[in-house]
Amino acid sequence: MAGADIDVVIRQTAKQQNKTILAAIKARRDHFNGLAAKAKDAGTKERYKQAARDVTEQGTAAARRLQISADNAADSFARSMRMAAEVSAAKAVADAAKAAEKAAEKAPKPAKKAAKGKKAAAPKAKAKPKKKKS
Repeated sequence: MAGADIDVVIRQTAKQQNKTILAAIKARRDHFNGLAAKAKDAGTKERYKQAARDVTEQGTAAARRLQISADNAADSFARSMRMAAEVSAAKAVADAAKAAEKAAEKAPKPAKKAAKGKKAAAPKAKAKPKKKKS
């Protein structure tokens, strides 16, 4: 069963146990019915037949409870595995987003345009000295 899901294994094991329990119940019922057949008086015969009915009723109820418990356990396990897979996937997406963000931060930024050089300014004409009025 390599590679089988555990919930499937739980269900299969419960089926096998259920079959074993039902076989034991039938054997015990047959035992009481055999004793009833050998009984000499009517009271004892009825007591054994009632015991056989009780064994059958209580045994099948126990087998049913076992089967329900196994189904619940298998369903719970499957549900928890689905939830874990979803959380794992969400975490992977978040990690990928963080990695992309860090990569964007580390990536060299595009070079700025070369600064325009200052134009050579025409030399200013020297101001003529003002004549003093005397």
